[in-house]
Amino acid sequence: MTEYGRGQGSEPWHPEDPLYGDGGWGGQQAHAGRQSPYGGQPQQQYPEQPQQPQYGDWGDGGQAAYGQPQQQYGQYGGHQQQGYDQQQYGAQAQHQQPYDDSNGWGSGAQPHVQYPTDPSDPYGQQNAGYGAEQPDFYGTPDAYPPPEPPGRRRAEPEPQRTDWDPGPDEGEHAFFAGGNDRDDDAEDGGGRGDRRGRGAKKRRNGCACLVVCLVLGGGVAGVGYFGYQFYQDRFGAAPDYAGDGNGEQVTVTIPKGAGGWTIGQELKDKGVVKSVDAFVAAQQSNPRGKSIQDGVYTLQKEMSAESAVELLLSPESRSNLIIAEGKRNVDIYQLIDKRLEVDTGTTAKVAQTKWKSLGLPDWAMNHENVKDPLEGFLYPSSYSVAKGQKPEDVLKQMVGRATEKYEELGLETKADNLGLEGPWQLLTVASLVQAEGTSHDDFRKMAEVVYNRLEPGNEQTNGMLEFDSTYNYIKNQSKLDLSLSELRNYDNPYNTYYTKGLPPGPISNPGEEALKGALDPTDGGWYYFISLDGKTSEFTKTNEDHQKLVDKWNASRNN
Repeated sequence: MTEYGRGQGSEPWHPEDPLYGDGGWGGQQAHAGRQSPYGGQPQQQYPEQPQQPQYGDWGDGGQAAYGQPQQQYGQYGGHQQQGYDQQQYGAQAQHQQPYDDSNGWGSGAQPHVQYPTDPSDPYGQQNAGYGAEQPDFYGTPDAYPPPEPPGRRRAEPEPQRTDWDPGPDEGEHAFFAGGNDRDDDAEDGGGRGDRRGRGAKKRRNGCACLVVCLVLGGGVAGVGYFGYQFYQDRFGAAPDYAGDGNGEQVTVTIPKGAGGWTIGQELKDKGVVKSVDAFVAAQQSNPRGKSIQDGVYTLQKEMSAESAVELLLSPESRSNLIIAEGKRNVDIYQLIDKRLEVDTGTTAKVAQTKWKSLGLPDWAMNHENVKDPLEGFLYPSSYSVAKGQKPEDVLKQMVGRATEKYEELGLETKADNLGLEGPWQLLTVASLVQAEGTSHDDFRKMAEVVYNRLEPGNEQTNGMLEFDSTYNYIKNQSKLDLSLSELRNYDNPYNTYYTKGLPPGPISNPGEEALKGALDPTDGGWYYFISLDGKTSEFTKTNEDHQKLVDKWNASRNN
């Protein structure tokens, strides 16, 4: 037994089942004298003579409304209704006709087809289980009326054809109708209105086609334009001028570390080249193109990119301000005034009044008895200086370069190891080395001389430096013939013949080699030095050896 339907056991699933007591599937087959519905034989039985459809008794059981036999489905018994709760099954027919063991058919006037229940269908005898017959919703004659004879059928009217299909909206806007919403038929009558309607529609078709053509034409033109631009940008030659320029000069500043694209953009902004891409291509094709240096250049407008690259590589075009090693600030101020074409003394006045706002590091601020707080911070290098710039901007550029270099060399961290009071004194030592040394080979030995003489207990100088360069600095001169009486009697903090120790601050702007010499002095015991030819220096450890060299030098001068 199954939960929802009758299984293959010998007993029915419910006592009220009409087949109760038939002995199961075997007994039913014996009484019916038929083979099992699953034995390979057809499941439906038809009488020998075709019967007329019985509306009201059968519903749709076995025959359609038009008198044609329907195919019988074993699962639903031929009653195909909407939803499972309205299906009519073979068990319902058995309620209408008593079961007859003699021939397996009911004893009613009309033979009924016996539809065996499918054991796999749990709903095969659903309706029979309720004990009540379900209403036949399709049993009325109106449900499936018989078709009328062909002669009495009315022909359906054909849809009226038009010359133009307005589309799913079944209409058109007044714009496409020529701006007139009135009906042509109403104005001109039936016949003429019909013809005018076709003419108006033709005019409307023409307007619509014109609008579509204009839209498509504009789209094609736009696509073509942007496509051409894309091709030019990607594959076409970059715009470029021809020749060496139009004769109009222009000053161009190339910043430090600038690459080809940055240089090209600057040249394009100044009107020198026509496009950045052309300049970059010309620079890459030139073997020396990557060696373009920062600085100020004098070029011409409307130059070809190739000519611009060549001129940037030529020293003739450079307008940089070159600051030599060991230059004093007073000389640098004059160079800046001349390059900016301003009145003499303008840059010196700016340095005197605005030195605190020019970017000096903290360790370079607020030192006593300093002649020029910017001394030592106008770092020797090449600078972009041209007419139109402000002196303040030029000084900021130089101070920034010096601060960057001093931080790179580690002046602030290495001063203590040399017995100095901070980076300010180390920068002062480097300025002395730069001023007294005659060659780069002298710088390390010259630095040792300074450190040895600064020792308070040394027996050679007793802490006195006695450098002629310090006296010349305060006097703003560069003399070699100086008398000892003059040197020893001039009272000034910068005069190392008069004051022990270092001067209050740097006396020049040292270069990188002098700075490295001050950071890494020799250890040869040197206390004295002299230059006999003005190109090289000779170093000694004692005053006696030094005096011999002095006498030699004086004899050469007398001759």
